[in-house]
Amino acid sequence: FKGRIPQEIGLLRRLEYLEFSNNSFLGTIPKNISQCRNLIYMNLIDNNLSGPIPPELRFLEKLSDLGLAKNKISGLIPQFIGNLTSLRQLNLRSCGLNGEIPESIAQLRRLRFLTLGDNNLTGTIPPSLFNISTIEYFIVDFNSLHGSIPSNIGLTLPNLRFLSLGMNQFSGSLPISLSNASLLETMVLSFNHFSGPMPMFEGLPRLITLYAADTLIEDDISFISSLTNCTQLRVLDLSSPLINGTIPESIGNLSVYLQYLGIGGTQVRGNIPSGIENLVGLTSLYLSNSYLEGSIPPGIGKLFNLNTLNLAENRFTGELPSLFGNLSLINRLNLRGNNFSGVIPKSIGNCTNMLQLDISENNFNGPIPPEILISTISISLYLSYNALTGSIPVEVGSLKNLAKLDFSNNRLSGLIPDSLGKCVSLEQLHLEGNLLEGHIPQGLSSLMGLTNLDLSRNNLSGTVPSFLSTLRLQQLNLSFNRLQGGVPTTGVFKNKSEIFLQGNNELCGGILELELRPCTSSSVSTMKKIIPTLVKIVIPIAGVAALLCLVVFLYKRRAMKKKASSPPSLNGSPFLRLSYSDLLKATGGFAETSLIGVGSFGSVYKGILDDGMKTIAVKVLNLVVRGASKSFMAECYALRDIRHRNLVKILSVCESIDFQGNDFKAIVYEFKSNGSLDNWLYYNGEQESDPQLRNLDLIERLNIAFDVAQALEYLHCGTESTIVHGDLKPSNVLLDQDMVACVGDFGLAKIISSILPTQESSSTIGIKGTFGYVPPEYGMSNSISTKGDVYSYGILVLEMFTNKRPTDDSFNDHVNLHNFVNAAFPDGIMEIVDPYMQKGPHENNSKMEKCMSSIMRIGLSCSKELPSDRMSMKDVVKELHKIKKELSS
Repeated sequence: FKGRIPQEIGLLRRLEYLEFSNNSFLGTIPKNISQCRNLIYMNLIDNNLSGPIPPELRFLEKLSDLGLAKNKISGLIPQFIGNLTSLRQLNLRSCGLNGEIPESIAQLRRLRFLTLGDNNLTGTIPPSLFNISTIEYFIVDFNSLHGSIPSNIGLTLPNLRFLSLGMNQFSGSLPISLSNASLLETMVLSFNHFSGPMPMFEGLPRLITLYAADTLIEDDISFISSLTNCTQLRVLDLSSPLINGTIPESIGNLSVYLQYLGIGGTQVRGNIPSGIENLVGLTSLYLSNSYLEGSIPPGIGKLFNLNTLNLAENRFTGELPSLFGNLSLINRLNLRGNNFSGVIPKSIGNCTNMLQLDISENNFNGPIPPEILISTISISLYLSYNALTGSIPVEVGSLKNLAKLDFSNNRLSGLIPDSLGKCVSLEQLHLEGNLLEGHIPQGLSSLMGLTNLDLSRNNLSGTVPSFLSTLRLQQLNLSFNRLQGGVPTTGVFKNKSEIFLQGNNELCGGILELELRPCTSSSVSTMKKIIPTLVKIVIPIAGVAALLCLVVFLYKRRAMKKKASSPPSLNGSPFLRLSYSDLLKATGGFAETSLIGVGSFGSVYKGILDDGMKTIAVKVLNLVVRGASKSFMAECYALRDIRHRNLVKILSVCESIDFQGNDFKAIVYEFKSNGSLDNWLYYNGEQESDPQLRNLDLIERLNIAFDVAQALEYLHCGTESTIVHGDLKPSNVLLDQDMVACVGDFGLAKIISSILPTQESSSTIGIKGTFGYVPPEYGMSNSISTKGDVYSYGILVLEMFTNKRPTDDSFNDHVNLHNFVNAAFPDGIMEIVDPYMQKGPHENNSKMEKCMSSIMRIGLSCSKELPSDRMSMKDVVKELHKIKKELSS
């Protein structure tokens, strides 16, 4: 159903049950519903209703169930809710409500179900709410609430079954009394500032789900033994940076029903206990980004139900057990960044459901077993940075659905197999840093979706094939081979920034910007001899290719039209449904007075929606600019499945046609009232148009640095995919009304190791960030990495505390921001920091000097020239937390 709910509904005086959920009703909630005084049940969930909750609802004294979730309701939670004393269920999730939780809710002494999650609520939870002893479901996740949780919560809420506090800013210790809430089944504590030890949970026999990721809880992992009494446990996520110790053998005594176990991104050390083989129900095991060592216990081969196994970025050694081949259901295996050695076991070929395999950055040797080239692998196959030898197996052609293939930086030799041309879904192909020889095979001409090709640092010979100019390449690296002859001038070869040809001394021709020598007449005569042969070959191929391109174009165009009819989703919830007309009206016709920023791919406007209650930021893409459409898709898909308090929230996308018939694309975000960090850093006291600006003090800058670090840590390690932002700088750090920093502008983002709906969103944009913040390795490489984000973060930190841009006129080829700070570190650090920070309570304070030295050490470590020398964002968060704690003590 759609349209408005008629006011005449108030004539149904005997109405008791009103079920209007999952429709398309719009407009406001009719005030006349208040005349239905016998109403017991009212469910308006998942519509398009807007406006505030009408005060007339206070007359519905018999109301037992009130569901208004997933609407566009605005304003505050009204105080009169407390007068509806018959309420048993109150569901206001995802309504856009703001302000504080009213204390009057504590008057609802019969309340069993309270969900206020996914709103914009601030302040603390009124303590009296924790005295409603009837409550079974207490859900306030995805807000901006803060404060601590009462120490007696487990005693005052004896009927509690579901407690969800995630994605807020709660702090303090977790109450020991939680162990007394014996009916508790689900507990979500993730993404908060909880600290101190983890309570023991022996008294929670019904616990099914425990999420405690990304908190500041500092405890030994041995507390996991207290969960052995939770015989129904299915999900356990303890991926927090301050968890330490060694995994106890008692982990094998956890529930046999356990399906998800996450202990990644921690300080946990030691071996994986052999008892883990008892967890036969596991489907997902995440032990990545910690300090685990030793060999993988053979018992992991007994976890027959595993779908995902992630042991990346640890210190594991030894050979891989052949028992991996027993994991027939596994589809994602990530062993990246360890010290595994020996040959790659052929038994991995038995994992016939594999979608993604990453064993890069280890010490594997010997040839690539053809058996592991499983046809089901469709996301990525990474074998880079090992010591693999021999030739690339011709069986690689069986990977027809593969998007990313990386065999780089090994010792592979022989020819590039022509069968690679059968991998028709390839978007990225990396074979650089090997001993490959011979010509670039003609078979690669079939890779029409290829966007990144790197064959550099091999022994390839022959000419640069002309078919490379017909592919959709965005970056091509053929540097440091033995190629010769003329360089094409069309396709990817038209843009100097997209091709790398140095180290091939016999090349000639190409576009003028390459500054290659002209091709000699002998080269021309040679070409004349082979042109007739080429014509006979190329014209039929070109005809077929053109026909294929036409078919693909028509298919994609049809698919895009079909896709446009249903808006994409974000985190499982619909976007705001906003048309071009809505955005035009909200921004005053995209008036210059609404313009708040201009970027590489478009302009950002401030807008106010019809209800006048929600302020938005609208990024309108300039589709004339090369890369704008790709930026649009990259940003949408980077943000659609992530949610963090320090990331700008995307509210909607609009892909339409404007009133002149031109294509129109825009992304709608939450509006951050305090603007960008760039504006605050370079405030000069004369900006009358922005009276709120002032000079930031030390604590504010430290908090902002901490917020940005947490955002990057989440992007790099906090989701199933690894997301590289690609363009971190002060203008892309936005501040809300509480000066909480949020990272925005994901137009250059790259998603790694994820199933992506489009080819475009998985690829890098041609422009890699902003000058001054781009790491040195991007000048030669054609792929971005998390270490690049770390470099940009390091420069950002140095800039924040010195108030010097990396592009400052005082810097040159020999002196940059990193060198400038390093020269003063550590003794002269107070001479180069922003003098405005030295005014106020910390003036001439030795504590401030120690703090500044620690901060600058982090900035310098992150901005080191070699990626391998840089800190991880996990360590940055940990160090900044210590600095904050020391400064406030």
